[in-house]
Amino acid sequence: MKRYLLLIAFSFFLLVPRAVSAQPMNIVMIMADDVGYECFGCYGSPEYKTPRLDALAATGIRFDHCHSTPLCTPSRVNLMSGKSNVFNYDTFGIYPETEPTFANHFKKHGYATAVAGKWQLKAKTGGITPQQAGFDTFCLWNYPGTGPKRYWNPSLMQNDELLKLPEESFGPTVVTDFLIKFIRTNKNNPFLVYYPMILPHNPFLPTPHSSDRNSDNKKQNFIDMVQYVDTCVGRIEDELTRLGIRENTLVIFTGDNGTNEQITSNFTGQPIQGAKGYTRDHGTHVPLIANLPGRIPAGQVNRDLICFSDFFATMVEATGLPKKKIENGDGLSFWPQCLGKEGIKREWIYGYYFPRPYVKKFNNKYSHFEVRYARDKRYKLYDNGNLYDTVDDVLEEKPLSITQSLAPVRNKLKSALAGYPNQGRGIDRKKVKGTYLNKRTGKE
Repeated sequence: MKRYLLLIAFSFFLLVPRAVSAQPMNIVMIMADDVGYECFGCYGSPEYKTPRLDALAATGIRFDHCHSTPLCTPSRVNLMSGKSNVFNYDTFGIYPETEPTFANHFKKHGYATAVAGKWQLKAKTGGITPQQAGFDTFCLWNYPGTGPKRYWNPSLMQNDELLKLPEESFGPTVVTDFLIKFIRTNKNNPFLVYYPMILPHNPFLPTPHSSDRNSDNKKQNFIDMVQYVDTCVGRIEDELTRLGIRENTLVIFTGDNGTNEQITSNFTGQPIQGAKGYTRDHGTHVPLIANLPGRIPAGQVNRDLICFSDFFATMVEATGLPKKKIENGDGLSFWPQCLGKEGIKREWIYGYYFPRPYVKKFNNKYSHFEVRYARDKRYKLYDNGNLYDTVDDVLEEKPLSITQSLAPVRNKLKSALAGYPNQGRGIDRKKVKGTYLNKRTGKE
């Protein structure tokens, strides 16, 4: 009789649906620095070896149409706030003090939070600290008090103390170690890890895994740096697995903008020159991979449009936290797509780019007039009326004539532009009087 009752109990246990985990889902949000989609094996690159990221894509989902702002600070402000830069971008190197971040939201709801890597959001005259941004602990480069070195013998600030590191320390290794320690400490608590990587931004130097530690070959060093990005991601995933929490941790990987223009990559038989700093495709088209074993079906390739405003909403929906009401928020969650569902498909993406509003002269890719555009998967319309075919004219050299067949797409994108302010908040006419010249009109 006792055996019979045990058998019934065991059968009932097998039949009753069980939750994946009683603990809220963890998030590891990773963003590489200055690397476009063309530099990863899972996107078709024959010269970059990224086995760990390729595996995450193969066992999860890869998005083919994710677009960022083409420069680091604007992308960070966009991603962390959940809204377009036209609403909240002030100037380069600054995150506005009045803008909440996704970490603020997760911390409010009981998550332990950590950030490590590159900050670039706090300056002497403004910006926010990691604590203000909602992070409990941090280990950062490009933060007040740190020096110029980010790779070998780096200058890193950890919780407001400048680290004293052994000779030949490598910055990306140090910050990855920091995050692994944080994950170990919080393995029994819900946590949010934000990893805005130092790699593979120039200077292009050998890594600990390079065959020639004295190499000055920029391209080979960059290839090695992308490989080390892959290594760091793999180390974090291995630790999640070792701790038994991998199946309860959503890993997201992207890049903040396109590859440095010093680097030309072989991609599907064609050379692609990096276009960081430019609004054409090779400056904005970045990788996006999401992986959660048992929840995100394997082998998915999604071609929906994704923009950086979407990350905040996606992470919140994935974890089941209450939605954050974001003033002027224009993000759409792509979590349903991760689960293999239709989700809400974007018809267009809005872009705003004005990295340094207060410079005295506008004369290069980082200091120029305000740029606004809207695009779908193929066509891009700028606010000066130029329409480009980003497939047949990826370098945007020949504006299209508006034929009858193109009128509907132009009207759609024109309507998208009209839905946003015609000027960003970073323009203070009193501060820039006499210096802000629109190159299209030559007038202030």
